[in-house]
Amino acid sequence: MDWLDITPESGDIIRTKVSFYYHYGIFVSEHEVIQFGLPDNVFRPASEIAVLSSDIYTFIGDGNLEVGQPSKEEKKKMRPKKEIVKLAQSRIGEGGYDILHNNCEHFVNECVFGESYSSFLDEARARIRSKLNKSQD
Repeated sequence: MDWLDITPESGDIIRTKVSFYYHYGIFVSEHEVIQFGLPDNVFRPASEIAVLSSDIYTFIGDGNLEVGQPSKEEKKKMRPKKEIVKLAQSRIGEGGYDILHNNCEHFVNECVFGESYSSFLDEARARIRSKLNKSQD
């Protein structure tokens, strides 16, 4: 997925940089972004984090907005945008946050592609495995 500084459309994946990580959400309108917790999740107990709706300004905070542009392969896996929005809205109030296994990126990927995953964590795990493999050589 490429990330661009463009105006989002309803059903788009959006993100904002928060220190060393990104916070993800589903854009519905300027007045509604569905997200799993707020950008400062890392400072809150998991039991307090739930899927919620906020305006775009609460989502962005002090960061910048980036809009996900799926590749051709990703577009084939995507749900229709109206379905993405409906699914994201249906999950408002849902908890179960876990930074490693059920975070905001997992949430948006599940809503958009039907698969819960985090590219950030997948890349971090791959880097760790690579370092471990090199140290065993």
